[in-house]
Amino acid sequence: MDLLNTLVNKGLRRESPTREEALAVLATSDDDLLDVVAAAGKVRRHWFGRRVKLNYLVNLKSGLCPEDCSYCSQRLGSKAEILKYTWLKPDQASQAAAAGVAGGAKRVCLVASGRGPTDRDVDRVSDTIKAIKEQNEAVEVCACLGLLSDGQAERLREAGADAYNHNLNTSEATYGDITTTHTYADRVDTVNKAHAAGLSACSGLIAGMGESDEDLVDVVFSLRELDPDSVPVNFLIPMEGTPLAKEWHLTPQRCLRILAMTRFVCPDVEVRIAGGREVHLRTMQPLALHLANSIFLGDYLTSEGQAGRADLEMIADAGFEVEGAGEVTLPEHRVADQGGCGSHGEGAGCGSHGEGGGCGSAHEGGSLCGSAPAEKGAGAVPAVAGEPRTDLVAVRRRGAGTDLAPNA
Repeated sequence: MDLLNTLVNKGLRRESPTREEALAVLATSDDDLLDVVAAAGKVRRHWFGRRVKLNYLVNLKSGLCPEDCSYCSQRLGSKAEILKYTWLKPDQASQAAAAGVAGGAKRVCLVASGRGPTDRDVDRVSDTIKAIKEQNEAVEVCACLGLLSDGQAERLREAGADAYNHNLNTSEATYGDITTTHTYADRVDTVNKAHAAGLSACSGLIAGMGESDEDLVDVVFSLRELDPDSVPVNFLIPMEGTPLAKEWHLTPQRCLRILAMTRFVCPDVEVRIAGGREVHLRTMQPLALHLANSIFLGDYLTSEGQAGRADLEMIADAGFEVEGAGEVTLPEHRVADQGGCGSHGEGAGCGSHGEGGGCGSAHEGGSLCGSAPAEKGAGAVPAVAGEPRTDLVAVRRRGAGTDLAPNA
């Protein structure tokens, strides 16, 4: 297929595909799916070999968020029966993080619900970062605390944070349909603050909220311009008690096409399969490893994930290997002179760093907050994804905030 040959060659040169080419990937048929995966897999292997980076979530503060993000079980007005608790103490969070590191995680993601941290919250998280680093100096720590005020990113960096996550989630045009309590521009501003402070920026999207192919391409191209080092791709977990509980639009095949399109547009960044892979990719998860080079290990923020041991077996059975603590995740050209987890270097990029870009707290594996479901306008994805798999959605009842052992 000429399209795929063109996309592979562009990906190996870090050259951007056109919007039309990206849309064409999403429009490919199921008959061509393995060809699409094989082509995107060539780009993935060129930049990342057969390594899979493991990340582990620690939900520092669960529920009771004042933001109204439609997809989030922690949102204002959520009726989801999730765990609700205030800030974990640094030693509790460090203990939770240690379980993930023992399971093979290279990065620990510290997440807290809320619009954004107060200065006192930054102090709390700084103490937690220091406690984690004292236990394991080599572990990467990514904070995801919502919208940042001036100076807060610098304080997190000084405390030892390596990265900051703040997702764009959806296209700028449809953002107001998903969230009303903050704006797309607010998210852009926070990612830019992380960049400016020297933190490795992490920003991604949520698919499956009723968006069109055009919306998906818009948000991924915006991410390319924003130039994060890692791009988490979340697949909506329709949690009962949230406005998007009935939104079941994804098939395993569509999820793979979305991941392939993201890889072609951002060829040399860490593409992470985040929340919802077990619910929507299901038995096709191993194929997704040919597209993404990073996953979350074990449970998510408020929902359960696949057993940590099963994650490791899946990686091995698919012929991949867990990335070691001593290995640098990103290609050399994306790593700043001082090394590290792949901090943002001048001239780096999943292309070049342009103006514009985009995040908040985290949803089931990497996002935040919104009000009513997105309108199904022209070009929107019809609900043809089969029956809802509510049997695959389970509220997390173990790990952080409980007395039970975590799933790591």
